[in-house]
Amino acid sequence: MFDSTTLLRQRFAALRSGGEFFSLRHVRQSRQQLSVRKNVAEPPSLSRDEGAMLTVRVSGVEAYAATADLSQHGLQQALDRAEALARQIAAQSLLDLRDQPVATARADYLSPGMDSAFPSLADCLDLLNQESASVPADERLVNWQVSLGLSTVEQIYLNSAGAELRRAQRLVFPGFGVTAFDGSDSQTRTLGRDNFGQQGGFEVIQRCGLLGAGKRIADEALQLLLAPNTPSGVRDLLLMPDQMMLQIHESIGHPLELDRILGDERNYAGTSFVKASDFGHLQYGSHLLNVTFDPEIREELASYGHDDDGTPAARQFLIRDGVLVRPLGGALSQFRSGLDGVANSRACNWNRAPIDRMANLNIEPGDKSLEQLIGGIENGILMRTNRSWSIDDARNKFQFGCEWGQLIENGELKGVVKNPNYRGISSNFWRNLSAVGDADTFQVLGTPNCGKGEPNQVVRVGHASPACVFSQIDVFGGDA
Repeated sequence: MFDSTTLLRQRFAALRSGGEFFSLRHVRQSRQQLSVRKNVAEPPSLSRDEGAMLTVRVSGVEAYAATADLSQHGLQQALDRAEALARQIAAQSLLDLRDQPVATARADYLSPGMDSAFPSLADCLDLLNQESASVPADERLVNWQVSLGLSTVEQIYLNSAGAELRRAQRLVFPGFGVTAFDGSDSQTRTLGRDNFGQQGGFEVIQRCGLLGAGKRIADEALQLLLAPNTPSGVRDLLLMPDQMMLQIHESIGHPLELDRILGDERNYAGTSFVKASDFGHLQYGSHLLNVTFDPEIREELASYGHDDDGTPAARQFLIRDGVLVRPLGGALSQFRSGLDGVANSRACNWNRAPIDRMANLNIEPGDKSLEQLIGGIENGILMRTNRSWSIDDARNKFQFGCEWGQLIENGELKGVVKNPNYRGISSNFWRNLSAVGDADTFQVLGTPNCGKGEPNQVVRVGHASPACVFSQIDVFGGDA
């Protein structure tokens, strides 16, 4: 790890700039994607990428340029381009950043188990083949796929104020899905869809339940095939963590991104129903809702020590006792708005500039066991695992569908139902939060594919949540 540090230090020290501040952010990524479909290994996908972003501040104006040429000449050329751009846009600049603090820290951050080797490509394929072969023989099981994504990311940040921040992360994405078809209907059951991702090593595969999952997932796909359609009506809704993460992502995470609130994303990813004046006042949810930006759960997908601008990351409440207290805004958005934010200035790679992004966004556990959550529901439905989502440009009105549903009657789980869907309005929905599961229901999950920004950036986001109950929600089936 960090074998390019010495050379980058030397080349950075030799860079020349007329600006008052400049920085280099070097990123090296490798990705491996393996898949076995119906006991046949698919071609593996292997990739490697490396480059650097140079940023310069001239008379309070910042600009940047990226390059894959890491030679002394290549880095100097990129810095010169950034400086020329900063001088060119100075007359139109809306911000003077001369008083904006810059990073000075020196620190390393490593994923858990980064010092231990991951199983070889051949061993990983053997594992996937074994799990694929465990799917039972049944003519109704028409398709299944077992997959494993592995990414390794090294980042080195240097600046003219003396900062040196190094980060090495290994990100693991197991997957398993089975589709059943009876001639007129098809149903798919997965291991959390694409939303089980964590930092770490082989223990991530063990934690996610991939090992030995084939029979269970196939059986659940067949159960869905035989199940009745979800009935329509208003009832209580118990969402399990692998659906809660989508609910958090779409109706809390994106609305609280401060650059979106300030109007930056309106022509691409949309706006937000939240206003800058709402912080400290808006009753976003019931008093049971406590939401944190938390980069300190080591295995969670977006845990880190500093963001991509060098701001130190620490756990912060965004919503406390239902009241909105803090946005997802990095240093630049905080400077623009005057609001306190968090260390979430993030870029997806070396050729993108950091912007406000979700990182780890979690709901804090409550005090109810799963048995108590179910026992407190007279007429309701349990839903697991997202399969469809739709939400308006302001991240307010939404409609989400799940893979798995089970009716709850008089405090007891009853039969399985298929095609479960629900809809609502974000603020009203969270105000109907009526019970929050305890630490035993809490699960750490994450998605690799959150998109935002122009040019587009796809980043990894972590979400951890307990199971949660929402009262009087509009639920409907696939024929509604």
